[in-house]
Amino acid sequence: MNQAVITMKNKGFTTKIVHGDRESPIEHGSVHKPVHHVVLYGYDTTEELAAVFQNKQPGYSYGRQNNPTTTALQAKISALETGVDTLCFATGMAAITATCLTLLKAGDHLVSSQFLFGNTNSLFQTLTQFGIEVTFVDATDVANVEAAVQPNTRMVFVETIANPCTQVADLKAIGDFCRRQDLVYVVDNTMTSPALFLPKAVGAGLSINSLSKCIAGHGEVLGGAVTDLGEYDWSRYPNINPAYRTGDPQKWGLQQIRKKGLRDMGATLAPDSAHRIAIGSETLALRMDKACSNAQALAEYFSRHKAIKQVYYPGLAAHPQHQRAQELFNGFGALMSIDLVDNDACFDVLNKLQGVVLSSHLGDNRTLAIPVAHTIFFEMGPERRASMGISDGTIRLSVGIEDRDDLLEDFERALG
Repeated sequence: MNQAVITMKNKGFTTKIVHGDRESPIEHGSVHKPVHHVVLYGYDTTEELAAVFQNKQPGYSYGRQNNPTTTALQAKISALETGVDTLCFATGMAAITATCLTLLKAGDHLVSSQFLFGNTNSLFQTLTQFGIEVTFVDATDVANVEAAVQPNTRMVFVETIANPCTQVADLKAIGDFCRRQDLVYVVDNTMTSPALFLPKAVGAGLSINSLSKCIAGHGEVLGGAVTDLGEYDWSRYPNINPAYRTGDPQKWGLQQIRKKGLRDMGATLAPDSAHRIAIGSETLALRMDKACSNAQALAEYFSRHKAIKQVYYPGLAAHPQHQRAQELFNGFGALMSIDLVDNDACFDVLNKLQGVVLSSHLGDNRTLAIPVAHTIFFEMGPERRASMGISDGTIRLSVGIEDRDDLLEDFERALG
């Protein structure tokens, strides 16, 4: 049987995601889109096949570029972000890489926040080997971004809440500046997720999410996405290939990322992964509410503990960007870091934790902890770590959805 098609316009955040698949017909009354294990697509006529390849009509050309299961997930992410369209990739880093390598070329200049995920920082260092200039700035103040812009600047890249020391970029002011300067404004929304923040509200042209983190939430699937938020006029962007300057200009940016990032680079999200991410996204808001509540309780506890020198969490009034985070976000997130009074006690404290998992992941249902300087930011070196506020005693936490008292008890024992 075929179910009736419904509409989710003007519905709440979770309602739209839970019932979003039903906005188009699904076989046999299923409430989820099926998993399509397919690489090739056949057409009745050669004319129809050619029209799909030439982007003259919608359709599927090859599994490396698109898949019906991934299309359903992309529709969900677009709904989450209130965006125009979305492309999904095998990982979050694949989404960032594809965005940068397809929209920038040798001789271009990128301005990036210096408070940056370690792998993104490493990627941007690699970009310089391809002739793309990168300037890292303290993005908590728009004046630093303004001062870094050059005649060849094409893009500004920031994260919402920086990993690991939770600096909050001057998101609204940077968006206003980018609009005036006609720059592509890219916001990595991973640490907040669309449940807490919509980059469209600050004028971002593109929003990037590591789907492996908060959106999927269960630590068992990799994925990434870039969403066009409809805020940038791609007809004004000089780097769009002439072959993609056809049809609606609003689609030119993603079309180039699809052709170069998926078709040419092959960073394709598998249909099984797309399906699992789509299922995980249904409980995003519920999980984020609980994780944020737990993180706030832990942050307040840490701020009073004699073994802890510094707590980095936007939900604390002492945080330098607390007011900004309060104005921008629907919650303060699940990411936090702490500096121990005794740096040498870092491993000992972590080894005493019983419920908390020692892991590098983020946005999981479980609370995770990791010694930052010794692991994920080790390759960066002491000077660069210092510029990001990372000490040898910095411990990063991704707070999960466990019972609050159990988390407090675990840290009380480890710190005691």
